[in-house]
Amino acid sequence: MCEFCLKHGEGKKWYLEAKNYSEDLASDVKRQELIQEFFKHTDDIPKFVEKADKLQAMPKFVRDWLVYMTTRKMKKMHYGQVVPIEDVEKIFQITNSIVRVACYCRYNSIGKEKRYCYGISLTPETGIAEIVKGLDESFKTGPYTAGLERLTREEALESFRKHEREGLCHTVWTFQTPFIGGLCNCDRSDCWAMRFTLSRNMPIMFRAEYVGQIEPDACNGCRACLHQCQFGALTWSASNKKAVIDQRWCYGCGICRAVCRPKAISLVERAQCPAAANLW
Repeated sequence: MCEFCLKHGEGKKWYLEAKNYSEDLASDVKRQELIQEFFKHTDDIPKFVEKADKLQAMPKFVRDWLVYMTTRKMKKMHYGQVVPIEDVEKIFQITNSIVRVACYCRYNSIGKEKRYCYGISLTPETGIAEIVKGLDESFKTGPYTAGLERLTREEALESFRKHEREGLCHTVWTFQTPFIGGLCNCDRSDCWAMRFTLSRNMPIMFRAEYVGQIEPDACNGCRACLHQCQFGALTWSASNKKAVIDQRWCYGCGICRAVCRPKAISLVERAQCPAAANLW
């Protein structure tokens, strides 16, 4: 299991523990201030990107130390983990308030409001929705001009299934750990969290508790899954005419299954796969 599960999940998946969405965590003053600052300051990501790019030119020992310190800080403040659709559904079963807002990353990447982020909490009176309401009018100058959009569990789950068909990877996020405040839908081109993790070797999101596997006899060789994978874990065997998953690269998101017509792809617990068991 990932370190969050060991610290905040009592040996279970930490994001399926109701206590990590609790009202007392959401009502913490410092936590509320962190969330408000996060939503207000849309210019922080470009500054962070500039610093990260400069970091690549530094000596390796300096770069490694700064990456370690950045990841350590993010784990305490705002960190994520990949989750498959089955666990998204379980999260919705223990949370009672779901609101959709514009994606912070996309606004900075493409300059447009794209509503891929979902604030979640145990009750409608707490969590992202009520905290964001406390923002002053300067909030309206940012990407979230449409405000908060409340969804039922059924509506939210259907939206996530649609995002999955679009090739987006589901992730769960903390706001001052262990409080879990949101779910997002990420891709490598527009999501800065994924880009920092994969392209700049600066991890700010964990792999899922699962890895993918392919049943060779069921695979029809259509290659649709190769185009769906955000992590480069799927390759093609020219000799066997089959898709192959490199489990060391697999993040366990499961979105490749959404386009696999013969249902040849499944997820297994990461702990069951020796090659990937300790990769997070």
